Amino acid sequence: MIDSNSPVIAVAVTLAIGMLVVSLVLALWRVMRGPSLPDRVIALDLVGAIVMGLIATYCVMTGKEVFLNANFVIALIVFLGTVAFARYLERSGSQ
Repeated sequence: MIDSNSPVIAVAVTLAIGMLVVSLVLALWRVMRGPSLPDRVIALDLVGAIVMGLIATYCVMTGKEVFLNANFVIALIVFLGTVAFARYLERSGSQ
């Protein structure tokens, strides 16, 4: 839980969550409207990073570190997905 004696941290966490939600909406828009497949994959990678930021901000807000394990799993899945897509592009020869 956020320390009630520090309103600065409470405001910072609230602003961070708001900015992350706005950036998540914009990244999801890019995933749906991306002009090419590589643009969509990069935007999906960004969505994973933003979700990890939201989870970390939630952990700061509540003080529950158990959710940080989910960040490691998400990071691994996003990384493997990006590597798999890069190998796909390399083998197919498309850009």
